[in-house]
Amino acid sequence: METHFRSVFPGLIIVLTVLLFVFGNSANGEVSRPKNVQVALRARWSGTPILIEAGELLSKQRKDLYWEFIDLWLGSEQGNDASNTAKDCFKEILKHGQSLMSQSLGSVFEFSLALRSASPRVVLYRQLAEESLSSFPVVADIDTSSLGGLTESNDGLKDKKSEPLLVGLNPRSPGNKCCWVDTGDKLFFDVLEMEQWFQNPSESGNSFQQPEFYDFDHVHYYSSSGSPAAILYGALGTECFKKFHVALVAAAKVGKIRYVHRPVLPSGCELKTGNCGAVGTKDPVNLGGYGVELALKNMEYKAMDDSAIKKGVTLEDPHTEDLSQEVRGFIFSRILERKPELTSEIMTFRDYLLSSTISDTLDIWELKDLGHQAAQRIVHASDPLQSMQEINQNFPSVVSSISRMKLNESVKDEILANQRMIPPGKSIMAVNGALINIEDVDLYLLVDMIHQELSLADQYSKLKISPSTIRGLLSSQPPPDSNTYRIDFRSDHLHYLNNLEVDSMYDRWRSNLNEILMPVFPGQLRYIRKNLFHAVFVLDPTPLCGLESVDMILSLYENNLPMRFGVILYSTKVVDMIEANGGELKDDIQIEEDMSSLVIRLFLYIKEKYGAHMAFQFLSNLNRLRLEADDIAEDTLEPHLIDAAFVDTILPKAKSPPQDTLLKLQKEQEFRQLSHESSMFVFKLGLAKHKCCLLMNGLLHDVNEEALLSAMNEELPRIQEQVYYGQIGSHTDVLNKFLSESGIKRYNPQIMADGKVKPTFVSLSAAALGKESVLNGVSYLHSPETADDIKPVTHHLAVEVTSIKGVKFLREGIQYLKEGTKIGRLGVLFTAKLDADLLSLLFVKAFQTTASAYSNKPGVLTFLDQLCSLYEIEFMHQSSVVAESKQGFVDKVCDIADANGLSSKAYKAALSDLSLQELRSHLNEVSQFLSRQLGLDSGANAVITNGRVVSLANNSMLLSPDLQLLESVEFKQRIKHVMEIIEEAKWEDVDPDTLTSQFISDIIMFVSSSMATRERSSESARFEVLNAKYSAVILQNENSAIHIDAVIDPLSSSGQKLSSLLRILWKSIQPSMRLVLNPISSLSDLPLKNYYRYVVPSMDDFSSTDDTVHGPKAFFTNMPLHKTLTMNLDVPEPWLVEPVVAIHDLDNILLENLGDTRTLQAVFELEALVLTGHCSEKDQEPPRGLQLILGSKINPHMVDTIVMANLGYWQMKVSPGVWYLQLANGRSSEIYALKGDVDVGQNTVLSKRITINDLRGKVVHMEVVKKKGKEREKLLLSSDDDKHSAEKKRGNSWNNNLLKWASGFISGSEQSIKNENEVHGRHEKTINIFSVASGHLYERFLKIMILTVLKNTNRPVKFWFIKNYLSPQFKDVIPHMAREYGFEYELITYKWPTWLHKQKEKQRIIWAYKILFLDVIFPLSLEKVIFVDADQIVRTDMGELYDMDIKGRPLAYTPFCDNNKDMDGYRFWKQGFWKDHLRGRPYHISALYVVDLVKFRETAAGDNLRIIYETLSKDPNSLSNLDQDLPNYAQHTVPIFSLPQEWLWCESWCGNATKTKAKTIDLCNNPMTKEPKLQGAKRIVLEWPDLDQEARHFTSQILGEDIDPQLQVIGSISQTPESVNDPSSEESESKAEL
Repeated sequence: METHFRSVFPGLIIVLTVLLFVFGNSANGEVSRPKNVQVALRARWSGTPILIEAGELLSKQRKDLYWEFIDLWLGSEQGNDASNTAKDCFKEILKHGQSLMSQSLGSVFEFSLALRSASPRVVLYRQLAEESLSSFPVVADIDTSSLGGLTESNDGLKDKKSEPLLVGLNPRSPGNKCCWVDTGDKLFFDVLEMEQWFQNPSESGNSFQQPEFYDFDHVHYYSSSGSPAAILYGALGTECFKKFHVALVAAAKVGKIRYVHRPVLPSGCELKTGNCGAVGTKDPVNLGGYGVELALKNMEYKAMDDSAIKKGVTLEDPHTEDLSQEVRGFIFSRILERKPELTSEIMTFRDYLLSSTISDTLDIWELKDLGHQAAQRIVHASDPLQSMQEINQNFPSVVSSISRMKLNESVKDEILANQRMIPPGKSIMAVNGALINIEDVDLYLLVDMIHQELSLADQYSKLKISPSTIRGLLSSQPPPDSNTYRIDFRSDHLHYLNNLEVDSMYDRWRSNLNEILMPVFPGQLRYIRKNLFHAVFVLDPTPLCGLESVDMILSLYENNLPMRFGVILYSTKVVDMIEANGGELKDDIQIEEDMSSLVIRLFLYIKEKYGAHMAFQFLSNLNRLRLEADDIAEDTLEPHLIDAAFVDTILPKAKSPPQDTLLKLQKEQEFRQLSHESSMFVFKLGLAKHKCCLLMNGLLHDVNEEALLSAMNEELPRIQEQVYYGQIGSHTDVLNKFLSESGIKRYNPQIMADGKVKPTFVSLSAAALGKESVLNGVSYLHSPETADDIKPVTHHLAVEVTSIKGVKFLREGIQYLKEGTKIGRLGVLFTAKLDADLLSLLFVKAFQTTASAYSNKPGVLTFLDQLCSLYEIEFMHQSSVVAESKQGFVDKVCDIADANGLSSKAYKAALSDLSLQELRSHLNEVSQFLSRQLGLDSGANAVITNGRVVSLANNSMLLSPDLQLLESVEFKQRIKHVMEIIEEAKWEDVDPDTLTSQFISDIIMFVSSSMATRERSSESARFEVLNAKYSAVILQNENSAIHIDAVIDPLSSSGQKLSSLLRILWKSIQPSMRLVLNPISSLSDLPLKNYYRYVVPSMDDFSSTDDTVHGPKAFFTNMPLHKTLTMNLDVPEPWLVEPVVAIHDLDNILLENLGDTRTLQAVFELEALVLTGHCSEKDQEPPRGLQLILGSKINPHMVDTIVMANLGYWQMKVSPGVWYLQLANGRSSEIYALKGDVDVGQNTVLSKRITINDLRGKVVHMEVVKKKGKEREKLLLSSDDDKHSAEKKRGNSWNNNLLKWASGFISGSEQSIKNENEVHGRHEKTINIFSVASGHLYERFLKIMILTVLKNTNRPVKFWFIKNYLSPQFKDVIPHMAREYGFEYELITYKWPTWLHKQKEKQRIIWAYKILFLDVIFPLSLEKVIFVDADQIVRTDMGELYDMDIKGRPLAYTPFCDNNKDMDGYRFWKQGFWKDHLRGRPYHISALYVVDLVKFRETAAGDNLRIIYETLSKDPNSLSNLDQDLPNYAQHTVPIFSLPQEWLWCESWCGNATKTKAKTIDLCNNPMTKEPKLQGAKRIVLEWPDLDQEARHFTSQILGEDIDPQLQVIGSISQTPESVNDPSSEESESKAEL
């Protein structure tokens, strides 16, 4: 009975509470219905088929899966008739895709498919399809003129310029055909025609360019890399695709073609697909993976529009509310289960509780432990991740509830203890040990990382590695990439000039090593009598750079630089001879002595006889004489100059005539051997190609004084660290220590990645597990007596057996093994041309037989070397009868075998019974493997070392020391830590008999190669040191290969996003997690003043009634009615978004004004992705002002930008596709070339190909160099440069070519309405005016500002508006307004750079846009612009200000008035910091200013402002009024011209006495009265109501809204400037104000 009573009693209380509430409120009036907000973000491109997207996702995992999926789908198409709805099709596609992968990867596949993350890949193929069709004029005539895509919703009056980047335009089906094959010189729309072409593809000729292939192309696994190309454009699901596909696979099988598929469903073909082929194409793609915030807005100045709320058609959202969430202690899902009959009343009660819990203020004592209380609630929740998300995403609604919680002191103590090790409020996160940048993390990046990890785990599982070992491998961190490999140059060929420890000139220096730790002034050197810095120059002594280097050495030596100098000399000619002879310099080869060898011999003689100093002086004299001989070419020296320098040098000390000595030396060739050995030493070091280089303690640098001092400064902290820890003492030989620890015997730039060129890695485990089984048949060679050892390093040599280079490379590989390696083995992958002769095939067979049968025999390496030599010298290009040659070859092979202790019978049998067809087929398989899996061209020679691909370029060769270097580098950086884990592994599921050294070596090779392909940070953190008993969320899953560590402040903006991301991961793949909560301990204000939703897809996005895909949306339920909210989107860094559907003011959302509408809706659009990059010039500042253009093959100039001085940063707007980046015509391409293009002719253009095929954007690093003869030219010419001025007069200014760049460098060709100004009587020079507005009220002000500018001038006017924050309504109205009133306009935008400290509040971001990007947001052709605040009233002709001489200053502002004495207490610039900083300069107001853009760019004003901003903005108390404080603070660096006071009048700061003279009136906020904007406008400005009525009347007409009868148009555009400034009107206005 007691039990029954206890279960009923709470229910009775609830029912009574609800009934009391309902009856009480029915008496007092209706409860306001809660309101919702819904936000969607769609892509700009038209919808893409989900079936195609599924194939793209599978190919990312493994290339073969793409084709397996196609075969699977085609095989089951008959049974797909039941799949009619979008949801059914999604499940059907999912079922087919998931059948090809493991369960964990299947979960990621499902989520990625719902996220539509492969949609950009499909858009990219559309671009290629369009280029394919447009390449053939005949086809273009059929039907390609009409392009499908997004249709404009507005009427024809909206004169929109065509977008420069045709975002996602789908080519219309040519001639009603949905598939075609492009062979490079012909298109086939018919299968039969194509099959006829297969019979003889070469007949078609090469009148057109062969098709270009890309890394992302789908190449069928039967394809032969050398065969003619056949690229199929068409979509899986169409009948024509099936027919083409079957025919192309059959042709590829027999080696006729290289079959490539680029999936495209042309516009108009949707109805020709199977049931699921067109799902996803109906509407634009709705994206997920972004956040939406509704922030509680500070309404101190009540800046809201009072216009009537516009009516609009809105659809109620089908979302159901989550009733399981606690609201003020009630869980309404349980209440409704118990009392379903009271559903209406209970929901009304819930709505009331929700609307009454909003809080944006708490008492200080309630705030103190709020973070700890939130952490406690999260940790104790049954679903901690859901609880964290609920708290931080609805914080204003739950904060009062949290503040009343009783705090467990253990939680607080643990958080405080952890905060001794990590700063309070800091958030960090790691996936499998690799740190992720919290600021940049987004869903797409995270899903890619998780997919990468799970894919590796899946591969390792198939290799029989245990789950615990897999987790160990995935969480292991390789040693940090070391760029500190030192070249071990120690030898007798090194000649030092000085020795700091011995030479008497350094006697007065102190020898106490600890002085290196003492602080000194910047740039000050430490004079310590120890050889700490060894500057060794490797140089050829005859070219200019060699001799100038010697002069620099002597100069620095004489100036007592604390450094030991030395040289290693070589002759370029001798090195070339050594290279030509395969790395040898045989004694019998006669080398005609060149000038360099002669100089080296004379240097050696002088050093031996007279000492090092005189030897160096000889080289210096040589340079002096060379400079005195004017007609000498740069890199040549005449013998008579060498003779003269020798004589001049030794004459003062010579005991016999120097000429006799010289003749004797030349005759006896003394020191000749030493000279050649010195060149051989440099060749072995691998430094000869550098011409001149510097080794600072073995580290490679360029040769110039700046580089030398920079190298010294870089080395200093390394030495200081070792001195501090006692690793370097007074008796330590620093050079020997460094070179012994990390010295390498040879340098090769291909192997030693310098950070700029990323090595190429491929996963060999993926290759071995796929259809490609080439690696499984490789037999390995070993160094003598090491065949049974584990070999962690595996070199695969890809050898083209018919090329001399390939065979020489093979011999180098054998030599590498002969020289001895304990940790390396070598396998050979032979390829051959299709017409390879019999002897080449016999050689391959002999080699393979040896490797498989005799790899552990003592004489095998000698035999193979002799076999290669025999083939290369005698049989490689044998022209005698093949049968005779074959027998001769077999006999000689048998002889060599017998000589080396190998069985000749085995060779006779193998070579006599050779199946040529089988061997050719094998070689073709190898060729396909190298092409498809490793990306190597047909016939290429390369080495693949544990997955790292090093290809032999045309003129390069890898020698055995290079292979040793590759072994050393790769083992240290990537393989050693893998080997250690594998050696400790337990092999429970493996047969002990198979656990051989080869098995372990294979596993190490597979694992290390696949781990090298991971894109992840090398940084890690020790999360385990943090306590996690009371204040952490721990979610265990031992079966998961993913482990996530995180430290999170749950009450922070990063916590809002992270909690959503972590919950998504937990729901989809269940990783193990350890989340340590780290809230700020003592809060003084609410940490969050916003609501937040993170948008992710779900199965509900797919319709269960038709083929519509709705896509994900952000949904806010029960938002506060009486609070003003402002909407912001938290999108991934590369996204540029804009609102396209928004009836209401998204800047000032007041839901109580919605009326009957329950849900406020907004739709944003992904306008573009941002391509960013950094441009550098070696040893120089970034090339500021360099112009870059980007486009396609057809149209190379679509968008453009300039390079900033800050980090050489640049950005451009792009869409998915293949783009080409190059230097713009004009000075940029005249002076500079992209690196690698230095010696080209003036007209040659080199472009950089950039592929955008996902939503993650791209960062491009590019290097430029000045062309020959242009080294001293400046890119930017000053405006007063005489030559430049003359050019301008002739019309040849370099900017003239850029006048068409009217788009802003990121905005591309935005809407720009150009009118015939003569129609409106406007003439003379155009006035350019720039403004920014956000929210309907400021857009209302902006229209009035436009009217006042136009009514006061007869000159043409062009307005520039920052696009980012304009509403869709304003963008709809402005084209019509431009047409009606006769002005031009342009919308511009710029994405905030990632490296620049970002503002959080929207208002501060808008302020920043007013000042931070002025040099890059406008086109270069614009020379001057005036900024006018949106809320400003203009009463004069702005042409006067535009033409004003601002005395060469980049900026001109009006100083603040000081004649309104009531405001003296608010004039902060008159006291304290500002008074001291300004030093008598005025403090200016930012409502109106002039920018001389030419001077602004010329003086790097933009770069200086950004540098100052970056320094100041990190202090939250600085730059309170960012747009105003920054230029005023920086005016010592960026000078400001002060405009006359009458140019800006503002009531708050200026007295009424000066109002009548005001040329502009600004409605600035009054900090004393805080008067609302609209109220102030109507009171202060007499003409404002009439202007407002005119603007609103015009807007209503355009938008088709009901016109308020009170809105009478009073103003007229024909009103003259004089009437506005009529003295009588000013007088009456003054009286009215009195």
